Amino acid sequence: MPFDLRRFDIYRKVPKDLTQPTYTGAIISVCCCLFILFLFLSELTGFIATEIVNELYVDDPDKDSGGKIEVNLNISLPNLHCELVGLDIQDEMGRHEVGHIDNSMKIPLNNGDGCRFEGHFSINKVQNIHGAFNALEGADKISSNPLASHDYILKIVPTVYEDMSGKQRYSYQYTVANKEYVAYSHTGRIIPAIWFRYDLSPITVKYTERRQPLYRFITSICAIIGGTFTVAGILDSCIFTASEAWKKIQLGKMQ
Repeated sequence: MPFDLRRFDIYRKVPKDLTQPTYTGAIISVCCCLFILFLFLSELTGFIATEIVNELYVDDPDKDSGGKIEVNLNISLPNLHCELVGLDIQDEMGRHEVGHIDNSMKIPLNNGDGCRFEGHFSINKVQNIHGAFNALEGADKISSNPLASHDYILKIVPTVYEDMSGKQRYSYQYTVANKEYVAYSHTGRIIPAIWFRYDLSPITVKYTERRQPLYRFITSICAIIGGTFTVAGILDSCIFTASEAWKKIQLGKMQ
């Protein structure tokens, strides 16, 4: 007896003369195809688009920083002469620097009545807050009391961003709280000042850019097609069985 490969066919075919088309089956089939097309396009859109996944861990991501954080200041003081503007730096590691002038610049404003201070310096790090990369950008305190001091408390979160190519970029996010007050001592009112107090979180936030893997996309498509056709087949079978039963009942009543 010759070997017949067709015996291994698990998808046996039913002759067309043994099948019966119905209007209900046609409607369900069309709806089924439209539903599959909709889900397919949704999955395809998700596969093409990239997603940003974030995770938290305890670490210092920037090992080459030498325990420093780079700070850039750009402050406009419209009612303070440049000769009265100065920068003091103080941290909990023992640093206390008065009149810091390195990498700083004063630009007169309003015909010399005001001043814009620009500076770049580094501070020591001292030790899950989600913030912005530049939360103080555009902050406006011009309408506040000109004799008041301003205290900004910044909670800093080290941040790592890894793109699709695996390249990592290091930055910091921060949240900020602000209070405004007029300071006094036993000798009278204290000269107004602007304080920026930094508190570094030991938690690092990592954002990873990635795309859905191909095997997961194929698995989803197969599940959509198979599941939709299975459910549609069950629904069509139930409707057809109920219809046949109803016809028999009506036929019995007529007899």
